Amino acid sequence: MLGFLRKYWPKKDSKWRTTAVVLVASILGLGLFIIKEGEVVSYLSDDPQACVNCHVMTPVYNSWMHSSHRELVSCNDCHVPHDNLIKAYSFKAMDGLYHASIFTARMEPEVIFMRKGSQEVVQDNCIRCHVQQVTQVKYDGFIENHRTNRTERQCWSCHREVPHGSVHGMSTIRYNIAPLPTDTEEMIIPKWLQLEMEMN
Repeated sequence: MLGFLRKYWPKKDSKWRTTAVVLVASILGLGLFIIKEGEVVSYLSDDPQACVNCHVMTPVYNSWMHSSHRELVSCNDCHVPHDNLIKAYSFKAMDGLYHASIFTARMEPEVIFMRKGSQEVVQDNCIRCHVQQVTQVKYDGFIENHRTNRTERQCWSCHREVPHGSVHGMSTIRYNIAPLPTDTEEMIIPKWLQLEMEMN
Protein backbone atom coordinates (compact mmCIF):
# COMPACT_ATOMS: atom_id res chain seq x y z
CA MET A 1 0.00 0.00 0.00
CA LEU A 2 2.79 2.41 0.94
CA GLY A 3 4.69 1.51 -2.24
CA PHE A 4 1.61 2.31 -4.34
CA LEU A 5 1.19 5.67 -2.62
CA ARG A 6 4.90 6.56 -3.02
CA LYS A 7 4.83 5.66 -6.71
CA TYR A 8 1.65 7.49 -7.72
CA TRP A 9 1.46 10.34 -5.20
CA PRO A 10 3.57 13.44 -5.96
CA LYS A 11 6.33 14.18 -3.43
CA LYS A 12 5.30 17.80 -3.04
CA ASP A 13 2.04 16.63 -1.42
CA SER A 14 3.79 14.70 1.37
CA LYS A 15 1.47 16.28 3.97
CA TRP A 16 -1.57 14.79 2.20
CA ARG A 17 0.24 11.48 1.67
CA THR A 18 0.76 11.13 5.43
CA THR A 19 -2.87 12.02 6.08
CA ALA A 20 -4.05 9.47 3.48
CA VAL A 21 -1.80 6.73 4.90
CA VAL A 22 -3.05 7.37 8.44
CA LEU A 23 -6.67 7.43 7.25
CA VAL A 24 -6.34 4.20 5.22
CA ALA A 25 -4.45 2.48 8.05
CA SER A 26 -7.11 3.57 10.56
CA ILE A 27 -9.94 2.24 8.39
CA LEU A 28 -8.14 -1.07 7.80
CA GLY A 29 -7.28 -1.40 11.49
CA LEU A 30 -10.84 -0.65 12.56
CA GLY A 31 -12.17 -3.15 10.00
CA LEU A 32 -9.82 -5.89 11.21
CA PHE A 33 -10.74 -5.11 14.83
CA ILE A 34 -14.47 -5.41 14.04
CA ILE A 35 -13.89 -8.69 12.17
CA LYS A 36 -11.90 -10.12 15.12
CA GLU A 37 -14.19 -8.77 17.86
CA GLY A 38 -17.37 -9.84 16.04
CA GLU A 39 -15.92 -13.33 15.42
CA VAL A 40 -16.97 -12.98 11.77
CA VAL A 41 -14.99 -16.05 10.64
CA SER A 42 -17.02 -18.29 12.99
CA TYR A 43 -20.15 -17.58 10.90
CA LEU A 44 -18.61 -19.45 7.96
CA SER A 45 -18.84 -22.71 9.95
CA ASP A 46 -21.79 -24.91 10.87
CA ASP A 47 -21.03 -24.63 14.59
CA PRO A 48 -24.25 -23.71 16.45
CA GLN A 49 -22.25 -21.74 19.02
CA ALA A 50 -21.49 -19.15 16.32
CA CYS A 51 -25.14 -18.15 16.59
CA VAL A 52 -24.74 -17.11 20.22
CA ASN A 53 -21.98 -14.61 19.51
CA CYS A 54 -24.92 -12.24 19.97
CA HIS A 55 -26.51 -12.85 23.37
CA VAL A 56 -30.01 -12.26 22.02
CA MET A 57 -29.88 -15.70 20.36
CA THR A 58 -29.11 -17.48 23.64
CA PRO A 59 -32.76 -18.41 24.47
CA VAL A 60 -33.25 -19.80 20.97
CA TYR A 61 -29.96 -21.71 21.18
CA ASN A 62 -30.77 -23.15 24.62
CA SER A 63 -34.26 -24.23 23.57
CA TRP A 64 -32.74 -26.02 20.55
CA MET A 65 -30.27 -27.69 22.95
CA HIS A 66 -33.21 -29.28 24.79
CA SER A 67 -34.91 -30.54 21.63
CA SER A 68 -34.65 -33.80 19.72
CA HIS A 69 -33.41 -31.84 16.69
CA ARG A 70 -30.14 -31.19 18.50
CA GLU A 71 -29.04 -34.77 17.82
CA LEU A 72 -29.48 -34.50 14.05
CA VAL A 73 -29.35 -30.89 12.86
CA SER A 74 -27.59 -27.62 13.58
CA CYS A 75 -28.90 -24.08 13.08
CA ASN A 76 -27.75 -23.96 9.45
CA ASP A 77 -29.61 -27.16 8.56
CA CYS A 78 -32.93 -25.39 9.22
CA HIS A 79 -32.19 -21.69 8.72
CA VAL A 80 -29.99 -21.62 5.59
CA PRO A 81 -31.01 -22.62 2.02
CA HIS A 82 -29.49 -25.84 0.70
CA ASP A 83 -29.98 -25.28 -3.04
CA ASN A 84 -26.34 -24.34 -3.68
CA LEU A 85 -23.31 -22.91 -1.90
CA ILE A 86 -23.63 -19.40 -3.36
CA LYS A 87 -27.27 -19.07 -2.30
CA ALA A 88 -26.45 -20.44 1.17
CA TYR A 89 -23.62 -18.01 1.88
CA SER A 90 -25.35 -15.01 0.32
CA PHE A 91 -28.43 -15.71 2.47
CA LYS A 92 -26.22 -16.08 5.56
CA ALA A 93 -24.48 -12.80 4.76
CA MET A 94 -27.70 -10.84 4.22
CA ASP A 95 -29.43 -12.32 7.25
CA GLY A 96 -26.30 -11.86 9.38
CA LEU A 97 -25.95 -8.20 8.38
CA TYR A 98 -29.60 -7.63 9.26
CA HIS A 99 -29.17 -9.29 12.66
CA ALA A 100 -25.92 -7.44 13.33
CA SER A 101 -27.47 -4.06 12.51
CA ILE A 102 -30.49 -4.72 14.73
CA PHE A 103 -28.25 -5.91 17.58
CA THR A 104 -25.80 -3.02 17.20
CA ALA A 105 -28.63 -0.47 17.21
CA ARG A 106 -30.08 -2.22 20.32
CA MET A 107 -33.44 -2.64 18.55
CA GLU A 108 -33.85 -6.36 19.18
CA PRO A 109 -37.38 -7.40 20.18
CA GLU A 110 -38.18 -9.27 23.38
CA VAL A 111 -39.37 -12.26 21.34
CA ILE A 112 -37.66 -12.99 18.02
CA PHE A 113 -39.78 -13.99 15.02
CA MET A 114 -38.63 -15.02 11.56
CA ARG A 115 -38.97 -12.62 8.65
CA LYS A 116 -40.75 -13.74 5.45
CA GLY A 117 -37.56 -14.82 3.63
CA SER A 118 -36.44 -16.88 6.61
CA GLN A 119 -39.86 -18.49 6.92
CA GLU A 120 -39.64 -19.70 3.31
CA VAL A 121 -36.18 -21.17 3.91
CA VAL A 122 -37.24 -22.97 7.10
CA GLN A 123 -40.41 -24.32 5.45
CA ASP A 124 -38.37 -25.68 2.52
CA ASN A 125 -35.92 -27.31 4.92
CA CYS A 126 -38.72 -28.87 7.00
CA ILE A 127 -40.11 -30.48 3.85
CA ARG A 128 -36.61 -31.46 2.65
CA CYS A 129 -35.99 -33.49 5.82
CA HIS A 130 -39.54 -34.73 6.43
CA VAL A 131 -40.65 -35.30 2.84
CA GLN A 132 -42.02 -38.78 3.61
CA GLN A 133 -44.26 -37.57 6.41
CA VAL A 134 -45.45 -34.62 4.33
CA THR A 135 -46.25 -36.54 1.16
CA GLN A 136 -47.47 -39.88 2.50
CA VAL A 137 -50.93 -40.89 1.29
CA LYS A 138 -51.81 -43.19 4.19
CA TYR A 139 -54.30 -40.82 5.82
CA ASP A 140 -55.48 -38.88 2.76
CA GLY A 141 -58.88 -40.61 2.65
CA PHE A 142 -59.24 -40.74 6.43
CA ILE A 143 -58.93 -37.02 7.20
CA GLU A 144 -60.42 -34.54 4.72
CA ASN A 145 -57.85 -32.28 3.01
CA HIS A 146 -55.05 -33.85 5.04
CA ARG A 147 -52.50 -33.80 2.21
CA THR A 148 -53.42 -30.21 1.26
CA ASN A 149 -53.08 -29.12 4.88
CA ARG A 150 -49.65 -30.69 5.08
CA THR A 151 -48.31 -29.06 1.93
CA GLU A 152 -49.95 -25.64 1.83
CA ARG A 153 -49.50 -24.50 5.44
CA GLN A 154 -46.35 -23.68 7.36
CA CYS A 155 -45.21 -26.66 9.40
CA TRP A 156 -45.10 -24.64 12.62
CA SER A 157 -48.75 -23.69 12.35
CA CYS A 158 -49.32 -27.12 13.96
CA HIS A 159 -45.84 -27.97 15.31
CA ARG A 160 -45.38 -24.71 17.22
CA GLU A 161 -42.91 -26.00 19.78
CA VAL A 162 -40.56 -27.81 17.38
CA PRO A 163 -37.62 -27.45 17.92
CA HIS A 164 -37.49 -24.32 20.08
CA GLY A 165 -40.20 -25.10 22.63
CA SER A 166 -42.91 -22.63 23.49
CA VAL A 167 -42.16 -18.99 22.73
CA HIS A 168 -39.78 -17.42 25.24
CA GLY A 169 -38.59 -13.86 25.54
CA MET A 170 -35.03 -12.93 26.40
CA SER A 171 -35.95 -12.23 30.00
CA THR A 172 -38.12 -15.28 30.65
CA ILE A 173 -35.92 -18.28 29.83
CA ARG A 174 -33.52 -20.06 32.14
CA TYR A 175 -29.78 -20.06 31.38
CA ASN A 176 -30.07 -16.91 29.29
CA ILE A 177 -26.67 -15.60 30.40
CA ALA A 178 -24.53 -18.31 28.81
CA PRO A 179 -25.35 -21.16 26.46
CA LEU A 180 -25.15 -24.75 27.53
CA PRO A 181 -22.34 -26.77 25.90
CA THR A 182 -23.10 -28.44 22.57
CA ASP A 183 -20.54 -31.20 22.89
CA THR A 184 -22.89 -34.08 22.13
CA GLU A 185 -20.16 -36.71 22.44
CA GLU A 186 -19.77 -35.96 26.14
CA MET A 187 -22.99 -36.88 27.88
CA ILE A 188 -24.21 -34.55 30.62
CA ILE A 189 -25.55 -36.86 33.34
CA PRO A 190 -26.64 -35.56 36.76
CA LYS A 191 -24.69 -37.00 39.71
CA TRP A 192 -27.76 -38.69 41.25
CA LEU A 193 -28.48 -40.49 37.97
CA GLN A 194 -24.83 -41.50 37.56
CA LEU A 195 -24.89 -43.07 41.05
CA GLU A 196 -28.14 -44.85 40.28
CA MET A 197 -26.73 -46.26 37.05
CA GLU A 198 -23.57 -47.48 38.79
CA MET A 199 -25.67 -49.29 41.48
CA ASN A 200 -27.65 -51.23 38.88
